[in-house]
Amino acid sequence: MTRPFSVFIGLRYTLTQKRNFLLSFVSLISMLGVSLGVMILIVALSVMNGSISRLRSEALKSVPHVTISGASIADNWRRQAAVAMSSEQILAAAPFLQGEANILYQGQNQFISLRGVDASLEGGVVDNPGRRYEELLGVLAETDNGIILGTQLASSLGIFSSGEVSVTALSSLLGRNLSDTQGFRVIGFADFGFYGNSDIALINLAQAEILFQQDAGANLQLRLRVADVFSAEAAARSALAQFSDIAIQPWNETQASLFNALKMEKIITSFMLLMIVLIGAVNIVSTLVMAVADKGADIAILRTMGASKSTIMKIFIVQGLVAGVFGTIVGAVLGVVLALSISDISLILERLINAVFTDANVYLISHLQTQINFAEIAWVCLAALFISFLATLYPAYRASKIQPAEVLRYE
Repeated sequence: MTRPFSVFIGLRYTLTQKRNFLLSFVSLISMLGVSLGVMILIVALSVMNGSISRLRSEALKSVPHVTISGASIADNWRRQAAVAMSSEQILAAAPFLQGEANILYQGQNQFISLRGVDASLEGGVVDNPGRRYEELLGVLAETDNGIILGTQLASSLGIFSSGEVSVTALSSLLGRNLSDTQGFRVIGFADFGFYGNSDIALINLAQAEILFQQDAGANLQLRLRVADVFSAEAAARSALAQFSDIAIQPWNETQASLFNALKMEKIITSFMLLMIVLIGAVNIVSTLVMAVADKGADIAILRTMGASKSTIMKIFIVQGLVAGVFGTIVGAVLGVVLALSISDISLILERLINAVFTDANVYLISHLQTQINFAEIAWVCLAALFISFLATLYPAYRASKIQPAEVLRYE
C-alpha cells in the first residue's frame, strides 16, 4: 500500500536520525519523557481509583445506599418499602431511626450516633460482608436491651467483652433530664467501616423510638439497598415516583464532602503529573527545531520540486508525532503492567527496607489496591497525543517558511 508523500518523508527523516547522534539522543529523551509521564499518570490514577473504591466500600458499611425521609414514613413505611421492593433495581428496604446520644461505661463516656434498626430486616440493606454481623443482628433481635458497638468505640470505652452501658439521648442530656437514660447490655462488636467504627452503635428500633421520643430531629426513615450504587438516586426515584412527600438522599450526597475532596485531589494530581508529558513535548519541540535546521537544504529542494508549505508542515508533524505515538504506547503498556503489579512491588520494597531499617516506625503500605479504568487510560493517551501534536506545530510552521532561494544560494 502506497503511503502519502508527507508520511513517507516524515518517517524517513525519523529513521535516518541515527546519523546525527545529538538529534537521535534528544528524540529518544522526548519519547522517554512522554512514556514516563503517561506511565506515572496511569499508575497514579489506578491507585487513586483503588483507594476511592476502598473508601466507598468502607463508607457503605454504615451509610445507606439511599435514605428515604418524610413525615409519612412513620405511618406508611411498610407500604413504601413494598412499593420500592417491586422494582428490580431495589434489593432490600428497612426502617431505621438515628439520633445523637451519650454512652457511659464505668466513668468513660462518649458522644455517639445511635441507630435503632429492625434487626430482622437490617441484614439485607447493608454492605457488611461476613456471617459475624448477621449473627450479631440475630442476637440483637432476641435481646430487648442489647446494643452492638463499633470496634473502635468499644475500644475507646474500654469494653472488650460483654458489659452494661448507660445511654442518654443528647436532647435529654441538654435538657438535664436524666430520667430518660436507658441501660443496655453489650452483645458484640461490629465493623462499621473506617468512618463508623468510632461512633456508631445499634439498638432495636422499638427502644430507639422510646429513647428519642423527645428528640424532634430523630425521625423514622427508610433505607434502601440498590443493585447499582452509582445510579442509586435514579433507582429510588423511579421506584417511589408515586410518593411526592418524601425526600430521597443517596449515599454520594450523604458523603459528599469526602468524595468531592477525593475527586478534586484526583483532578489536581492528574494535572500535576500531566506536566511530565509537557516536558516530553518540550523535548519534541527541541528535536524538530534541530531537525528543521539540519534539513534546511532538503526542505528547499522539496519546495523547488513542487512541495507546498502544507506538505512541508505535514512532514515535520509526522516526524514529531512518531516520538509522541511510540512514547504514548510504551507508557500505556508499562503503566498498565505496573498498576497490575504495584502491590507485589510495594511488598518487595517493604521487605528490602525492613531488612535495612529495624525501627518499627519505618513502614510502607504493602496493601495498595489498584483499579484500572480503561476509559481514563484512553483519555490519558489522547491527551498525550494531543500535547505531542501541539508541540510539532511551531517547528513545522518554521519549516514551511523556509525560502528555497535563500537556502540554495550558497549550495
